[in-house]
Amino acid sequence: MLNIIVLVSGGGTNLQAIIDAVETGKISNTRISGVISNNKNAYALVRAQKHGIENLCISPKDFETRAQFNEKFLEAVDGMKPDLIVLAGFLVVIPPKMTERYRNRIINIHPSLIPSFCGTGYYGLKVHEAALLRGVKVVGATVHFVDEGTDTGPIILQKAVEVEPGDTPEILQRRVMEQAEWKILPRAIDLIANGKVKVEDGKTVIL
Repeated sequence: MLNIIVLVSGGGTNLQAIIDAVETGKISNTRISGVISNNKNAYALVRAQKHGIENLCISPKDFETRAQFNEKFLEAVDGMKPDLIVLAGFLVVIPPKMTERYRNRIINIHPSLIPSFCGTGYYGLKVHEAALLRGVKVVGATVHFVDEGTDTGPIILQKAVEVEPGDTPEILQRRVMEQAEWKILPRAIDLIANGKVKVEDGKTVIL
C-alpha cells in the first residue's frame, strides 16, 4: 500500500481528483495519509476533513525564519511517513533537505507542457495568461518528479489540450484542469503505486 501525502495551497481541485480516484479504485494500492497546506483558509483542508483525512496547516508566516519553518515542515512531513509526496498546487519552495531525502518520491502537477511556460514565476493563472499572450494552439499539463530546480525534474506524464477561440485565462485554466490535470495526476499516482515508474539517466520509464 502506497502511503501518500498531498501538499496544497488553495482550493484543492487536484486533491479532490485524487480522493475521488482512490475511493473509486482508479488509483489502486494507495492510501492518502495526510494533507498539509501553508494556508489556513485553503478549502483543500475542508476537503480532507470531509473524507476523514488527517490535515494541518504549517505556514512560513508563523515562523521568524524560513529555516525554522523548513524544520517544522519537514518534521510534519516525516511524521506522516509518506512513500510519495504529491504537490497539488503547493506554492511554497520545498526545503532542499526534503528534496534530497525524498529523491524521486515527490511529484508535482504543472499546468503546461513542460518545458513551455514553466519555471520561476509560472504558476496558476500566470501560466495560461502567458500561453494566450504567445498565441499557442495547444497547451496542457505535466506530472513530473521534483528535483532542486523549478519544474525541471523527470517528466512522468503529459497531456495536451487545445486552445479555443475566445478563451480567457480562466476558461483555459478550467479546461486544462478537466481535460488534463485531473486525469494524469491520478494516473501517475496509480502507476507509481503499482511499481510501473522508474527513473533512468534523468528520465522516467513507464514499465
